[in-house]
Amino acid sequence: MSRTSGVVLVDKPAGWTSHDVVAKMRGILRQRRIGHAGTLDPMATGLLVIAVGPATRLLRFATDTQKTYIGTVKLGEATDSLDADGVVIATAPIPELSPLEAQAIAATFLGPQQQIPPMVSAIKVDGKKLYELAREGKEIERKPRDIVVSKFEIAESEVPGSWAFEVTVTPGTYVRVLLADWAVQAGTLGHLTALRRTASGASLVDAAHTIESLQEAVAQGESVLAAPLEMTKQFPVVVVDDATVLAIRQGKTVAFDTPLDGDYLNAVDGTGELVAILRPKDDRWQPDVVLAIESTVKDS
Repeated sequence: MSRTSGVVLVDKPAGWTSHDVVAKMRGILRQRRIGHAGTLDPMATGLLVIAVGPATRLLRFATDTQKTYIGTVKLGEATDSLDADGVVIATAPIPELSPLEAQAIAATFLGPQQQIPPMVSAIKVDGKKLYELAREGKEIERKPRDIVVSKFEIAESEVPGSWAFEVTVTPGTYVRVLLADWAVQAGTLGHLTALRRTASGASLVDAAHTIESLQEAVAQGESVLAAPLEMTKQFPVVVVDDATVLAIRQGKTVAFDTPLDGDYLNAVDGTGELVAILRPKDDRWQPDVVLAIESTVKDS
């Protein structure tokens, strides 16, 4: 039996938009209700968490998790997009920089801070995306975002004038802005030449399908969707009996004999299937997202 609701990890290829991947998944899986957790720029590759069916209601929990990226930054040149897809708009000398000096500069970016989104982004202002305004030659004031950088490691790459990096950041962080700012602190300019998402919360790109392998698996009748619980496994799990499942599905608050902590709980039934995400309300737990009863189809 195959799932009709769940999650699949996809390794996005370069040149594809995140929307391109979703559109392709609709064709491969023959389902319309599909979404993703966290946009990747066309130049970037790596992990996209794709939800299918009723599991799309859980995407906000996957989107809110920290993300890890690796990539390279080229020094001496700034582009209008802050990455290799853009046009070079300024150049600067490349200073001699030791690995220790480079890492020391990176360390100054660790922790909570504010970041101004780039003009070349999909953020909407008055109903229009910033990159659309940028194409018109306009630049407007952008509100800074609160971000947290919990990891920033940098080392010399094999390409002269380029540095390899790995960062772990909160959602909404623009890695290309972070690395451009690092280059400025290093006394020059810089732009991304490669970017790859390796992790989103507890999900890793090593476990992801390529588009080709996913197509082949589905063509061979394999079930490719993992349980919806994969998107919320950062939360504690509580197993509930049939009476509690019914109460949750009726929207009632529930209580447990053992005190439980956390902002959210995964409530699963006796088969291990996710029933709902619960959040605390006084001394009880209230349904936040209740999933429809999982339907399956026979594999041919």
